[in-house]
Amino acid sequence: MSNGQVSVKERLKSDLTTAMKARDEVTTSTIRMLLAAITTAEVAGTEAIELDDAQSISVLQSEAKKRVEAAEVYEQAGRAESAAKERAELAVVEGYLPAAMGDDELAAIVDEAVAAAAAAGAAGPKAMGQVIKAVRDRAGAAADGGRIAAMVKAKLG
Repeated sequence: MSNGQVSVKERLKSDLTTAMKARDEVTTSTIRMLLAAITTAEVAGTEAIELDDAQSISVLQSEAKKRVEAAEVYEQAGRAESAAKERAELAVVEGYLPAAMGDDELAAIVDEAVAAAAAAGAAGPKAMGQVIKAVRDRAGAAADGGRIAAMVKAKLG
């Protein structure tokens, strides 16, 4: 990266070496899985690309969501050991995600976006797509899409 910052992928590779040396099996296997997911995303299209940090974070958020859903399914099936494994992997993945935005901060962004949409003549449920896009642009990776949609829906009624 040009600003001297290490990319998400480079950090994962470095942390993989550290985890392997420490014989930390959960972290090692989880980081390998994350790197595989990023590589899969990079070669998914018609042409191989190098993902930027925002795209890599998006892949990691998707992997985190999979861990949450899998843990819930295992929990409902009475498989506590498997659920615990998924939660351990989730903890590793969350270490690479930006800190989640607080509800108050997200609500303020939603309020501003709703006001901006209303000023532009869009109101009610019809403005939902426009408002969600504006909130996503401002919040970035710090807020989950489901949280944004729920909050916007509540505001627009």
